[in-house]
Amino acid sequence: MERRLLPIKLDSYQPLREVVCETLRNAIIQGILKPGERLMEIQVSEELGVSRTPVREAIRKLELEGFVVMIPRRGTYVSDLSIKDINEVFEVRTALDVLAAGMAAERITDDELEQMERLLVELGEHIETDDMDKIVEADSQFHDLLYSASRNSRLVGIINNLREQLTRFRSLSMSYPGRLKEMLGEHTRLVESLGLRNVALAKRLAGEHMANAEQTLLKNMVERGESSKDE
Repeated sequence: MERRLLPIKLDSYQPLREVVCETLRNAIIQGILKPGERLMEIQVSEELGVSRTPVREAIRKLELEGFVVMIPRRGTYVSDLSIKDINEVFEVRTALDVLAAGMAAERITDDELEQMERLLVELGEHIETDDMDKIVEADSQFHDLLYSASRNSRLVGIINNLREQLTRFRSLSMSYPGRLKEMLGEHTRLVESLGLRNVALAKRLAGEHMANAEQTLLKNMVERGESSKDE
């Protein structure tokens, strides 16, 4: 059997299931595990050097995130994202982000604006060092702060329910050459609009940000041969 996944180093502070999940997620994003490929617990556990229990737990989480699909009596497969899947998720998420940005422009505090500006600096530093884990973390904190500034807990709850479904989309979009610096510019302009308390501008910029993320994702998938045109 050809080994493709490297054995896990058991020196991480994270629970083993989280380390296994992160390893498999990265393998899917990098194309090591390809769309439509079957994931067998025994093989994965042997390659990673762990028991089947954390592998099983990781696969369940990856199913929630949309990275894999579990088919009864057939097994678990790396999901093959369709254009329809992407359009549906981005339609909902764009509407919610536009709504959140408009509310935030009316309700954000000076302290929250300062926090967002600091996150922009952090994001820029992580982009320069190409530290993807920290980029994703800073980007998540940025969006969480935006949603919190909307002062609408129900809206935040609905957005959080979509978070797992967007994990794979975000990673594929961010990995496209040049996208990270474009994203930083989009975030910067959005913060400026919030500082101006310009509701219409904030909503427009939030919509443009999501549209650009979706277009970049689709380009990346087409070039990698991952997308399905299943409507």
